[in-house]
Amino acid sequence: MSQSKFIVRKVAVLGAGVMGAQIAAHLVNAKVPTVLFDLPAKEGDKNGIVLKALEGLKKLKPSPVSSKEAIQYITPANYEDHLHLLKDCDVVIEAIAERADWKADLYHKVAPFLGEQTIFATNTSGLSINKLAEACPDSVRPRFCGVHFFNPPRYMHLVEIIPCVTSDVAMLDNLERFLVTTLGKGVIRAKDTPNFVANRIGVFSMLATIANAEKFGIRFDVVDDLTGPRLGRPKSATFRTADVVGLDTFAHVVKTMDDTLPEDPWHAYFKSPEWLQKLIAAGALGAKTRAGIYKKDGKMMTVFDPASGAYVAGGQKGDDAVKDILKIANPAEKFKKLRESSHPQAQFLWACFRDVFHYIGFHLGGIANCARDVDFAIRWGFGWSTGPFETWQSAGWQQVAGWIAEDIAAGKGLSSAALPAWVLEEDRAGVHFDAGSFDAASGKLIGRSTLDVYQRQLAPAKVLGETSAPLGETVFENAGVRAFTTGDDVLVVSFKSKAHAIGPDVLEGLNTALDIAESRFKGLVIWQTEEPFSVGADLASMMPAFMTGDWEAIDTAVCRFQAMSMRLKYSQIPVVAATQGYAFGGGCEFVLHADRVVAHLESYIGLVEVGVGLLPAGGGCKEFALRASQEARGDILAALKDYFMTVAMAKVATSAVEAQEMGFLKKSDVVVFNAYELLCVAKSEALAMANAGYRPPLKVKGFPVAGRAGAASIKGQLVNMLAGRFISEHDYYISGLVADVMCGGDVEQGTLVDEQWILTLERKAFITLLQNPKSQARIANMLTTGKPLRN
Repeated sequence: MSQSKFIVRKVAVLGAGVMGAQIAAHLVNAKVPTVLFDLPAKEGDKNGIVLKALEGLKKLKPSPVSSKEAIQYITPANYEDHLHLLKDCDVVIEAIAERADWKADLYHKVAPFLGEQTIFATNTSGLSINKLAEACPDSVRPRFCGVHFFNPPRYMHLVEIIPCVTSDVAMLDNLERFLVTTLGKGVIRAKDTPNFVANRIGVFSMLATIANAEKFGIRFDVVDDLTGPRLGRPKSATFRTADVVGLDTFAHVVKTMDDTLPEDPWHAYFKSPEWLQKLIAAGALGAKTRAGIYKKDGKMMTVFDPASGAYVAGGQKGDDAVKDILKIANPAEKFKKLRESSHPQAQFLWACFRDVFHYIGFHLGGIANCARDVDFAIRWGFGWSTGPFETWQSAGWQQVAGWIAEDIAAGKGLSSAALPAWVLEEDRAGVHFDAGSFDAASGKLIGRSTLDVYQRQLAPAKVLGETSAPLGETVFENAGVRAFTTGDDVLVVSFKSKAHAIGPDVLEGLNTALDIAESRFKGLVIWQTEEPFSVGADLASMMPAFMTGDWEAIDTAVCRFQAMSMRLKYSQIPVVAATQGYAFGGGCEFVLHADRVVAHLESYIGLVEVGVGLLPAGGGCKEFALRASQEARGDILAALKDYFMTVAMAKVATSAVEAQEMGFLKKSDVVVFNAYELLCVAKSEALAMANAGYRPPLKVKGFPVAGRAGAASIKGQLVNMLAGRFISEHDYYISGLVADVMCGGDVEQGTLVDEQWILTLERKAFITLLQNPKSQARIANMLTTGKPLRN
């Protein structure tokens, strides 16, 4: 008999602090009813501490919840009155402060109330799981482990599972399945060593950067300019990251390393620098206190200068010569140039890389199960685009290892610890191969997890060094798209353009793919190999016609776009759009016309054309006008108003759930939490529709519109917005055109029109705006700066 499946009906989170409350929020995002516990309040409502935490969730930006409704599914509780609720919880996550004695006291209190099968996990960023397990009764220990979420839990992909020696293997697998599919996480299993994998290496990287900045005399703002996006890392880079995390929190993690890693050869650097301690003592804790390493002074951003102990004007950038080295595409050449340069900023960057490579090479066997786990931990937990082992391998393993060894011998490294023998093996080409990633403890290559949940990831995250042949078998390809099959009856189309913008090549390719799919396949899925889904129409491709005033060519291009949207809607096979990241403008219009959408939770969908001085003309206005007429109970204008505001204000949904509430997605569309499962789910939806005898929707013969009276009513409200200076005169003009189009033009209220009628109005209004100098200025500004212009 097969093992019964693990079902999570309810979860409890113990501790309503920053992490506990946000973990609870993400659980209810995933429709998991959650009980959030804390101490009983000393006065007033005994659940006061939790209730205050829930109010706090509503104010956080970015929002920890995918919909305002979600918070009501968190049940507030306290340890005095509600421990009996634990017996119905399949998973209990403890997330109180990082004090082993407090955690032990809580375990004694809650253990008698846990259900017999309940998984009990501690969310800790660095305490020993085996030590904490000792505070659990024998019966609970097989169901106890560490689970380390990263902040903020909704958005950070990484979760570390840390088994203790008594953890049951089947329990760990069940927890991993739940984290991967239900909560959408990237899971790595970490060894029970201080700070586990991501924080151990990520925090060391920050400490090495701080030490090298002092050694080479590099200002903090220059460090941040050089160690952010230029290295494929987040905008917050190094020092701003410390501000965002909180200088007190950062110092706490460093202290954990100082206290628990006395044998580490880099131990001398596990200290908060004196200047950092002074900032903390002065209450300058970073972003949460509005002053830390950076501080805003009026409109000017200032940065702390440790030499003078004062804030100085910020915003200094790295030297152009060093930035030019960072632009070199070949990693081997880039690192050679950095190492050979006499420029202090280049020497600083090489030293930062070298010290991290030295550290991971030395510690791999002790802290991680293989090199892949290290790279995923840093990519998913710290937002690096490539992990440290990947970076090393891509720059030439032997060459870099030789340089590190030379620097250690010359006393240039932060530690004199010798590199392990495996790093210097003559035939070593790296740590990542098709057969697996290197485990320094066993000397073997470790393959991917064989857990069933990963069968759903048709295009899993790859590491550099694994050959990544394109997914599936190519059926058709042109300059704009690749259409392929993975051996079933669904054709998958991916765009090849930058940010998946929709230009002539994409439209032509998509049309051909639909021809092929209609004749040979059961369904079509539009899925991109990485986010975004699409930033919309490729405005740059219209520029030549625009510059020469060839309005006829532009009119033809818009006609083609509209025809593509309509073809997606009425094709003879089901069309499924699989979205993640941005789906803007024309990308959103494709989504509106698909039979079904499978959306990753972090899909940000919107008709944003007004921001560039235009209006949606690929069927977006038409589709919203049609939906309003179908939803109207007699009063078309009332149903239309929200849709109008969404277009006129260029509103963007901040989650797939919000996109359903705003009408970009239908209630029947599917929200998926793990982006790596998108393609699998989208294909199964297409096949299910086909197997149910799919027929395209019948073309609407005629639907009622709000007419000129409806447009006049909307424009009356726009006059008030103009008078109150909420919108500019050009905004007023564009919004008026949007109202005319969505209300069906110069006709009586209730007039029946077809889809083509509104598409024609869209197209004419779009070209009118293209010819307007103020709209032209907005388009030019967006194409040159990437930012909207308000004129």
